[in-house]
Amino acid sequence: MKSFKENLTERVFLLIALSTLSVLALITVFIFIKGMPIIAKVGIINFVFGMKWAPSQGYYGIFPMIVGSVSVTIGAAIVGVPIAICCSIFLAEFAPVKLRNIFRPAIQLLAAIPSVVYGFWGVLFVVPAIRKYLGGPGLSILAGSIILGIMILPTIISITEVSLLALPRHYKDGALALGLTQWQTIRSLLLPAAKSGIVAAVILGLGRAIGETMAVIMVLGNAVALPHSVLDPVRTLTTNIGIEMGYASGEHQQALFATGIVLFVIIMILNATAQYITRKR
Repeated sequence: MKSFKENLTERVFLLIALSTLSVLALITVFIFIKGMPIIAKVGIINFVFGMKWAPSQGYYGIFPMIVGSVSVTIGAAIVGVPIAICCSIFLAEFAPVKLRNIFRPAIQLLAAIPSVVYGFWGVLFVVPAIRKYLGGPGLSILAGSIILGIMILPTIISITEVSLLALPRHYKDGALALGLTQWQTIRSLLLPAAKSGIVAAVILGLGRAIGETMAVIMVLGNAVALPHSVLDPVRTLTTNIGIEMGYASGEHQQALFATGIVLFVIIMILNATAQYITRKR
């Protein structure tokens, strides 16, 4: 009887896992079926590296949007990663238990805030501040980087903290016994030992950033052009889909699905890299 229950439970969980993979496979197949015809017609080189996006005129170049996505994502990493790692070190090594129990839920709460709220806050405070003190229209790469840098904090902080706490206790005890200070121990031993987990956390955070839509629609300015500074407006791959999918049809709609294919491949590469680094650890 026990063996029957265990076998039944195993099959049920297997069925649930397969159903999840099936949904992912269906979404992937659907996107590729919808997007590949326009890529085949225009050519992968012209589509990915084309400089002009004008669907009404038959131009489907998404390179400025790829540059915009990469620029905003790198900016988010510059803003968010140092803060996230410092917060993780504080929570794992310095914070008292009571303070840690307050900080952890507060940081996790950041992940529960809807992205449109981040975008609204950016429009009301970040964009006017950039316009007033740095110049330009305010709607820019810098504004998007600040918003996304805040949005990726929960992911990076949580995984980095777990990576630090998962290190064997005798690492730290041995270093302190040899006369190293607490900061020297963290800098010279704990951070290098947890490097793979930290890198995986950063990559997953960047995947979160590059896939964000609503918040960056509100603060980037959505200009389809190559940026020349962090104060220039840009359009990302996700915002392009979000803005135009509502009224697109025919080849225009196919081009947006093809944009989704490019975004899908980029995010899959980032996630696969994170998984590889984690397993390598």
